[in-house]
Amino acid sequence: METGKMTIKEMEQVFAQGNLTEEFLAACRMDTRAAAGKLLRRWEREQTERARVDALYQYEYEAAQQGMEVVAGVDEAGRGPLAGPVVVAAVILPQGLFLPKLNDSKKLSAKVREELYQKIMDEAVSVGKAVIDEKTIDRINIYQATINGMYDAIFALQPQPQKVLIDAVPLDNLPMPSLSMIKGDAKSASIAAASIIAKVTRDHMMDEYDKKYPEYGFAQHKGYGTAQHVEAIRKYGPCPIHRCSFEPIRSMVK
Repeated sequence: METGKMTIKEMEQVFAQGNLTEEFLAACRMDTRAAAGKLLRRWEREQTERARVDALYQYEYEAAQQGMEVVAGVDEAGRGPLAGPVVVAAVILPQGLFLPKLNDSKKLSAKVREELYQKIMDEAVSVGKAVIDEKTIDRINIYQATINGMYDAIFALQPQPQKVLIDAVPLDNLPMPSLSMIKGDAKSASIAAASIIAKVTRDHMMDEYDKKYPEYGFAQHKGYGTAQHVEAIRKYGPCPIHRCSFEPIRSMVK
């Protein structure tokens, strides 16, 4: 096969259709046209990304081999901030769904997180969310609030998962098998998806709180304890969404 006899548009159509033969790829590598080289490099980058994302389904594939094809990933956003809720998400993805750039939400730009959030919401089998407010956090502590939110998010899923993968926090009272793993949002596609849903959901909430309490800068730091945020608390005092059980706020309100 000689790709030199094909127009670039015809080559684009072949790449778009997939199922490329080794003969076609070898011909592409011999093609001296700059546009042909660009098409080949773009395809090679996509294959590399597909392999990276597919590797994130290791735990989901293992569960499926054991007869548990409906797998949920669970993660939270907002355990550390001085203000606002902790948000938990549980996500069931179709097995092997290719979501380009899927990763731990903390490794992604806000723009990419927003794009992936929409794709996950559109293509997931099910998404469950739980929002635990600052008053509850102050009453029962952030760890217990996170655990309660994880149970709520999981039980909101339809269908219910056959196995649950959790980022870091063990859940001992689930009616189905579960696996808790450190840095799970970088190891499991389902947990990574949950981390994005939780993070974007919480960020949107903090952006709305910024409109209500503009003096604190919530849109910038999302409630985390930056120098700017702590200085604003010292100047204006805590507002209704601040966590009064967290330092340095706790010492300020004694």
